[in-house]
Parts: sequence; structure tokens; C-alpha cells
Amino acid sequence: MTSEAQTYRSETIQLRSGKLHLLRSGSGDPLVVLHHSTGNPGWIPFYEQLGLSFAVDVPDLPGFGQSERPDWARDPRDLAIQTGHLLDGLGLEEVCLVGLGFGGFVAAELACISPSRLASLVLVGAAGLQPESGEILDQMMIGHTDYFRAGFRDEASFEEHFGSARVAEFGQLWDFSRVMTARVTWKPYMFNRRLPHLLQDVVTPTLLIWGTEDRIVPPICAEQYARVLPNAEIQLVEGAGHLVEFEEPENIAERIAEHAQKALRLR
Repeated sequence: MTSEAQTYRSETIQLRSGKLHLLRSGSGDPLVVLHHSTGNPGWIPFYEQLGLSFAVDVPDLPGFGQSERPDWARDPRDLAIQTGHLLDGLGLEEVCLVGLGFGGFVAAELACISPSRLASLVLVGAAGLQPESGEILDQMMIGHTDYFRAGFRDEASFEEHFGSARVAEFGQLWDFSRVMTARVTWKPYMFNRRLPHLLQDVVTPTLLIWGTEDRIVPPICAEQYARVLPNAEIQLVEGAGHLVEFEEPENIAERIAEHAQKALRLR
């Protein structure tokens, strides 16, 4: 699922801890997007929109996609540390870090480890905290078509923006990604009880974007993140599901650009 323009380039960075693959495009201030637990679906319209305002990097997280699998990794924080090493290798500073779903979990961990590296943080339907009500949908218990379907506001939105035929294309990516997801998010599933305590000292300007119809990570988690992050703002996307970057790519990219540029002006 790539945009027709395909204005990006593909690179592989060799770290001592393993090879990491990424897609790159655009110019300007650096912005890094960390993908969902289902893996990176390719250069999607959302990335293209961000590339109009930023130098965008979208790495395959360690163990996902074309990045080397770290067999030793057992925690999202391990992936956050490796991602930090990737940013060092790319020479990126004053970064706007955007995390989608599970990628938001990794982004939150990275913000705790290296807050000075980030100019701003955006968490979109982010996992990482135990919901006070409801629970994070367990992708280990259902098939990939049902999981992707749950990511959209309704069946019509699923068919419009993704569709059953496209889901079939990602069966192999799903299986590969799920192995790594299970290794680093199991027991407890998709949250870290230590994370809310560590986030209290992260003063990075943070934007929390959530679809009001998110059926994968309950919207209550946005409120929980806002309570522990000292400099956070919630923006709900009315009627949108978990995969808001598919349903409303231009809207979400505009919100992120406004947040990131404001944060840079305040530094």
C-alpha cells in the first residue's frame, strides 16, 4: 500500500546491535514515525503529507519488516533504546517523534530515556498504559483481517481505506510482526506499569491524538497519558477509529505539523 508518487527512498543502517531498515522523504525539521505492531505497510498517504513539511524517517522497528530481529529483546524499552541508537546514527537532533499504537508505546519509552533528544512528541492511539476501563485489544487472539477491521470506525471505513483484498497482502507481514510483538509485549499485554511514573518528568511538549471510536486502545488512555505528562494536550478526532492516519491522513498531518512547529518556536 504505497502512494503513487513514491517520493521516498529506502535505506538500511548498520548498528552494532543489528541492521535497521527505514523509509525517508521530505526536507526540513526532522520527524520520525514509529509504526503499529502490525508493521509498516509502506509509504502511505499519511507519510506523504508529513513529507510536505518535514524530513520524515519511518524505520521498521527492530524485529519488524526488513529490520533485523534482536532475539535478545524482551521489552518495548529494548526497542526504544535501539531506536535511540538509530537516531544517533542518522545524526538527528531536535526530533518530532510520532508513535502510532504500539509505536506510541515505544516512543513514550524513548521519551523517558532521552527526553533532551526530542523537540516534541506525538502519541496517536498509543499503547503503553493499562486502561482504567476496558482493555487493549489482544491481536494474539484474533485473525489479521478482524484486527485490521477493528482499527477502523466501521465496516464502511474499513472497506474504503483498506479492504479485505488489501489485508490479504499483509498476511506475511502480520505473522512476522506478531512474533516480535509477542516477545516484547506479553504479560502484561501492551502496557508497562512503570511507565506512568517515569513519564512524570518528561516535559517534552506532547500531543495526544485519539479517535473517539478507537476499538483497539480505549480513548481513556489519552486522559491517563495527559495526567502524567506535564506538558500534554489531547486532541480527539470525532468519529475516527484507531487507524486515524488512514482515515484522515491530511487532518492528522496538519495537527502534527502545527504542534511540532509550535514546540520548535518555544525552544
